[in-house]
Amino acid sequence: MRPAPTPGTYPVRFGTAELLRDADRLNAWTISVDGVAQSHVNLDDPTDLEFDYIRRIADVVDCLGEGPLDVLHVGGAACTLPRYIAAARPRSRQLVFDADGELVALVREQLGLKGLKVRVGDGREGVSARYDASADLVIVDAFERGVLAGGLATVEFTNEIARVLRPAGTYVANVSDGPNLPFLRRFLATVATSFPHVALLAEPGVLRGRRFGNIVVAASRVELPVTDLTRRAASSAYPARCVAGQDLRDLQGKAKAITDAEALPSPVPPKDVFGIF
Repeated sequence: MRPAPTPGTYPVRFGTAELLRDADRLNAWTISVDGVAQSHVNLDDPTDLEFDYIRRIADVVDCLGEGPLDVLHVGGAACTLPRYIAAARPRSRQLVFDADGELVALVREQLGLKGLKVRVGDGREGVSARYDASADLVIVDAFERGVLAGGLATVEFTNEIARVLRPAGTYVANVSDGPNLPFLRRFLATVATSFPHVALLAEPGVLRGRRFGNIVVAASRVELPVTDLTRRAASSAYPARCVAGQDLRDLQGKAKAITDAEALPSPVPPKDVFGIF
């Protein structure tokens, strides 16, 4: 029997991690790094998703037909999504890339990673090493100190994701932005260079530019399940909007795609926006 996790602080590659027990769930835990929440996991129920944006990504996963999936994850932390997919889609084959080896070791020791394949290393390099048309789903959720690395938001990396995905595969990314959504607009232009079908999920306040927050972007070469995603987002405990089609193109406007020559990172979040709760 695995010993109970030990709350406390631990040095990791990108700062100081803190492991906190959830006050409302007996065996649920939050990991933060330098005060920025990275993951929440319920070890008794991996389908219990605390973070809203994680629930939105799970909505996309839930709408991708039935049966197991071949999944690549760029960014893992406590592996909330891989645990969810393993529970919701038995026999799925998953590979997680995470650049913070010390954080991976902490999660493995304290929270366990049984049945999950996690490689320490650069996620972009990891994806580029995969075979053509070998994945059903690629999920990018890799932040360092609250910022998505610029190299994960470029045309060149998007092309690599498209190469690795099967013809009907789906790319899902978590990005963050603030008033007027300048980074999101450019990210949408970037994704559109490889995928003709794009949709996003976000809280109305974020989309209206009232506050900084997460936006989940989904893209594919085939039509996305926009109707189902819209219904799920609207009926959530914290309702979100699904934007697709002409409304999304209007939001993108004349924004230019991001290339490796620029490698624009996402904006630095205001203090305490992504803090632990």
